[in-house]
Amino acid sequence: MRRTFQYFSLFVTALLYMSFLGCASTTTQEGTGEYIDDSVITAKVKAAILNEPTLKVMEINVETFKGIVQLSGFVSTPADVNKATEVARSIVGVRDVKNNIRVKT
Repeated sequence: MRRTFQYFSLFVTALLYMSFLGCASTTTQEGTGEYIDDSVITAKVKAAILNEPTLKVMEINVETFKGIVQLSGFVSTPADVNKATEVARSIVGVRDVKNNIRVKT
């Protein structure tokens, strides 16, 4: 009975260890906590863009990876490009903003 308990506890310990490793981040993949944090940042940036009267949220795509926000899409004026960057940088948790927004011609 004691030997069975030892094998069972070893199995459970190994299973927990592997599950924690599965949640760890790498340079190209986010961990579970980072993914959730980035989802929150993305939602906050989209809400801030929506609340900015000069910007149209449907024209701007927002993606976040490890706290770095990437903006893309098309806007009407160069001022809108700068405003979108400014709005994204104002969100708590944003480490950097990469702006790939283009002006419609």
